[in-house]
Amino acid sequence: MAQRSFDTKRKPSKPKPYLMPIEWGGSTVFSKIAGGSKIEKVNCEGLKSPFLILCNHGSFIDFPLVVKAIFPLRTSWVISIEEFIGREWLMRGVGGIYKRKFTADMTVVRHILNALTRQKVCCTIYPEARFSLAGINEQIDGALGKLAKKAKVPVCVFIAKGNFIRSPQWNKRPYRQVPIEGRFEQIVTREEVMTLSAEEIQRRIEEKFVYDDYAYIRDRHIPMKCKQRAQNIHKILYQCPVCGKEFATDSKESSIWCSECGAIWEMDDYGVLHRKNGPDVFTHVPDWYRWERENVRKEVEEGRYRFEDTARLERIVNGKIGFETLGNVELIHDENGFTMSGEILDGRFSFNRSVASMRSVHIEYDFKGRGDAIDLATLDDTYFVFPLTARNVLTKLHFATEELHKLEEKKRRELLGAEK
Repeated sequence: MAQRSFDTKRKPSKPKPYLMPIEWGGSTVFSKIAGGSKIEKVNCEGLKSPFLILCNHGSFIDFPLVVKAIFPLRTSWVISIEEFIGREWLMRGVGGIYKRKFTADMTVVRHILNALTRQKVCCTIYPEARFSLAGINEQIDGALGKLAKKAKVPVCVFIAKGNFIRSPQWNKRPYRQVPIEGRFEQIVTREEVMTLSAEEIQRRIEEKFVYDDYAYIRDRHIPMKCKQRAQNIHKILYQCPVCGKEFATDSKESSIWCSECGAIWEMDDYGVLHRKNGPDVFTHVPDWYRWERENVRKEVEEGRYRFEDTARLERIVNGKIGFETLGNVELIHDENGFTMSGEILDGRFSFNRSVASMRSVHIEYDFKGRGDAIDLATLDDTYFVFPLTARNVLTKLHFATEELHKLEEKKRRELLGAEK
């Protein structure tokens, strides 16, 4: 008998009042554990619920920071579906709204609008739809301005600094004890949302949605009190800037090196990289990260990009069962998008998400200790795909998905322009 999946059509609950003391208390506790947090509020005089909250996503601490910033107001949350596993009652109790990563699901939009316009509570969205990989802002949803216009509510942007450095996704433990600063700003008032265009609201959002955690600790001279400050950073810095070799870097504690050419870097207490056996190339982690993206962009535009590997396929069943392993499939990523095929438990399996349908992809480094994973979803299913032989490819897949989508959109606009 087929297992009942998540009921994504069910309207999310209004945040339960009895859970609010837990949220408030938890936000205080987590703030103290994180070494304290300072939140600056800008242009918030007269701000009343409901309003839309757009928050950057550096680590788990983002959630209690939002609770602290809007105290004593309540908010619903757009939450990735895997976070409901084993705690669906809690996620629903705090007003959680199901979301499958990088799918165009109008049901989610309706749930957001229901929270804002009928339940009259705030709604918090993480528009990057993933944790930051290098402590800088990632690409965000381009329809947020339209959403705000439809809801007719104020728009607030909350940018936290230091939360990524505290626990980067490629090395969550041990925590780095750095102070966290947040800026909670109303960027579109209730009056303005009625008169501004969706395009102008989107422009304001993107203008404010900029951050750089490595620059934050460097410029403020805030030390990372952690011996393992560069442990696993090769997960994002996968290409050597000296010899150009991909997937040859490795790291341990505060060092990163290339096994191909022998180049070695040391990260100091302030997140700055220093070449130990030659001239510096990149001293700022985000600069190295952006250089890799540019190389992938060129590869995509020149038609040279392709990835292929055998992968283990797992599917999320529901909140009670969690994941089930379906078997191994052949995974291909190229100009046709993500394609999977193979014989699994239920017989022949085939899957495709086109380039046009995915503006980005969600990745997880060593997901729950089971290996590096790619999250590929449809409106009805969420698959976690674990490459079996390729080493350290997730960050490049992340870049390639976005650059393929950008190229597809560019071609589409050029075609529409030619037709006019």
